[in-house]
Amino acid sequence: MSEKLFIYTDGACSGNPGKGGWGALLIYGEHRKEIYGGEYDTTNNQMELKAVIEALKSLKKPTSIDLWTDSQYVKNGITEWITNWKKNGWKNAQKKPIKNKELWLELDNLVSLHDISWHWVKGHNGHTENERVDELARLGISEL
Repeated sequence: MSEKLFIYTDGACSGNPGKGGWGALLIYGEHRKEIYGGEYDTTNNQMELKAVIEALKSLKKPTSIDLWTDSQYVKNGITEWITNWKKNGWKNAQKKPIKNKELWLELDNLVSLHDISWHWVKGHNGHTENERVDELARLGISEL
């Protein structure tokens, strides 16, 4: 039986909008990989999405994943809201265009390649892996 891949992601912003960073930790058995980056003039939600996107883009083949995020926006968006957004021409319940459409489209495409179980973890609450990806996201900001 193959092991499952665990992915932990986080985004951060200094100012919202402002300088932003994202971080991801991928754990497969004994292997750990950390990735991170940053962008100017972005938002916290964009960085939360970017963390998941970059983690999934780093994979070479379809994978069974347990993915942890402290962003309700990301988790609910991809598991609940996106179905109606697509049905409604990428508009929200108020008939307004959804924010970050390009990122959602990219994430939706990447998600379709994998078997992902989505999990939410309370941020800044002592969860070891979540604390680490928060550090990585802040590193992404500091290196801009």
